Amino acid sequence: MSSSPAPRPPRVPTIDLRPWLSGAAGDRRTTARTVDDALRTAGFLLVTGHGVDPDLRARIRACARSFFRLPEAAKRPYAVQVGARGWLGPGAEANSYAEGTPAPPDLKESLSFAADQPTGDPAVDAEWFAPNTWPREVPELQGLLETYLAQMRELSDHLLELLAAALGEPEDFFTRHTGHPTWGFNINWYPGRERVGEPEPGQFRIGPHTDFGTVTVLDRQAGRGGLQVFTDEGGWEDAPYDPEAFTVNIGDLMARWTGGRWQSGRHRVLPPPAELPAEELMSLVYFYECDPGTDVRGVDSHTYLRAQLDAIAVAPEG
Repeated sequence: MSSSPAPRPPRVPTIDLRPWLSGAAGDRRTTARTVDDALRTAGFLLVTGHGVDPDLRARIRACARSFFRLPEAAKRPYAVQVGARGWLGPGAEANSYAEGTPAPPDLKESLSFAADQPTGDPAVDAEWFAPNTWPREVPELQGLLETYLAQMRELSDHLLELLAAALGEPEDFFTRHTGHPTWGFNINWYPGRERVGEPEPGQFRIGPHTDFGTVTVLDRQAGRGGLQVFTDEGGWEDAPYDPEAFTVNIGDLMARWTGGRWQSGRHRVLPPPAELPAEELMSLVYFYECDPGTDVRGVDSHTYLRAQLDAIAVAPEG
C-alpha cells in the first residue's frame, strides 16, 4: 500500500514567540527557518506567545465602537485625510490606488493615530511626529491606547530581531534603525450594509494592496466579509484565524530591504456579505516603520511612505 503524501505545511504558519524570546539556540533557529519559509511565500504569519492581554484589546474595541456609533455631526470635527491623525470617514480612502487600480472607496471608517514623540528636528516633527487627536467623547480611549501602543512597539522590535535572524543577519540588523521610528495605528470599523449600502462592483471594505512599512501587527475579528491573503500558488484565500494570535505581515520597505527574498503581503478585506448584511467587524492595525531618513537599498524610507500615503487618499469632492 502506498503511503499518502505528507501534508503540505500551511502557507500562513503559526509562530509561537515564546521559544524565540526565551528558548534554546536550536529552538530559535527552527523558528527563524519557519519564518523565512513563510515570508518567501505569502508574507504573512500568525503569532502567538506575544503576551498582550486580550481584555485590553476588547476594551479598546468597545470604546472605539462608542465613537464610531456617534452621529456623523459629532465625528466630523475630527475628520482628516489619510496620513493625518483623527477620523477617516466613509469614502476617505481607497487602498487599491496604491497598486494603481481604480476602485470605489473602501467601505470603512477609521480612527487614525501615529508616532507623536518629537525628535527635536522641526521639519521632521511637523511631518511625522505631530500630536495625536483624542476624541473627547471617549476619554478612556487615550489611556487604553497608550498602553497598547507601547506593547505594539516592543513586540514589533522583537519581530524585527526575529526577521534579522531569519535572514542570517545580526539581531540588530533592523532595530538599529528603530531608535526613534515612525509608526501608524488604525482602528478600522467595518459596519454592515445597513450603514454602507450595497457595495459597488469592485468595492471592498479594504481594497487589494500591500502595506508600506516594515511589519504590520493586526488584531482582527473573524467574519464572512473578512481578511483574504494572496499568494502566487493559491490566489486569494481566506486568512487563517486564531483569536489568540496576531496576524503579522511584512510591508514594502521590508520586502525591499531583503532584496525581494520576502514577499510584501498582499491582502484585502471583503465587503459585507449579502448573506450576513449586518456583519460588523473591527480591526486594530499597527504599522511599524523605521527612523525617518533610513536608506533602504537606495530609497529614502519616508519619501516612499509619504508617496504611498498620498496615493491612497481619495480627493474630497468640491
